[in-house]
Amino acid sequence: MKYLNLIRYKNLLLLAFMQLIFRYGFLKQQDVWLSLSDFQYVLLVIATVLIAAGGYVINDIFDQEVDEINKPNKVIIEKQISESNAYGIYAGLTIAGVSIGLYLSNVIEKPGFISIFIFIAALLYFYATTLKQIAVLGNVVVSFLLSVSVLIIGFFDLYPATYDGNIKQMSLLFGILKDYALFAFIINFIREIVKDAEDIIGDKMHEMKTLPVLIGINATNRVIVFLLTISIAVLTTYFFKNIFSNNLNFSSIYCILFILAPLIYCWLKSFSAKDKADFTHLSLILKWIIFFGIVSVAIITFNIKQNAI
Repeated sequence: MKYLNLIRYKNLLLLAFMQLIFRYGFLKQQDVWLSLSDFQYVLLVIATVLIAAGGYVINDIFDQEVDEINKPNKVIIEKQISESNAYGIYAGLTIAGVSIGLYLSNVIEKPGFISIFIFIAALLYFYATTLKQIAVLGNVVVSFLLSVSVLIIGFFDLYPATYDGNIKQMSLLFGILKDYALFAFIINFIREIVKDAEDIIGDKMHEMKTLPVLIGINATNRVIVFLLTISIAVLTTYFFKNIFSNNLNFSSIYCILFILAPLIYCWLKSFSAKDKADFTHLSLILKWIIFFGIVSVAIITFNIKQNAI
């Protein structure tokens, strides 16, 4: 379990589940040819998970002192695993992930796409060592990496299978992936700020330049309220245009209950959030919103097919 906890296996399972949902709950339900076989797509998921796992390990290595204050129950390196072993695990996971990425890039005859995996791995390293300490920029980087885990599906499964005869349909599908990538980016960006507020005590003691440390909890709350307000407005508009107005009743109910309602709840709670427990609660709700938001692609696809029968 100490090794599973080191790589945050629960988060990795959610990441893998998300990519499988997009493949089998969305893309496989469309009348299009996809570039990757099922086995090759599983390898894409494994490569993504391995590189993400490496990112968690290197982040834990450089966060040991801060985590002793912010997350004392989650400190693993040195107490259960030596730092040298942790570096070895990081290197092994990252090299394995990038190697699978190289294989897949050659499979789809786009060898240059290996740069995507190298870029992700490098960005995770620089985030852990440098970027995390820069206010807002660190939050942007983590959220961007989550959105890339959605976009990479389009790069490897849709783009190589696109030709003149199906370019319109493929562009539509890729556009939907981009919408979900943007959704994941926005909600996770808010969550990262919430997590910084949750960890303000340890971050302040170690002079981390996070937004809550720089502007304080009250001002951070106002930022969170503002971002949630914009998110609710944008998502309501998007759902009305693409779901509510198309008589997708089941999808409409799902989106209201599992995405909009929890977002509104977070918006209300953020006004009074002041201590670690409050922000931990908000972070968990936002995490579930991302999960249910991703699952909605399968719900909406199923609803559309049922309406067509």
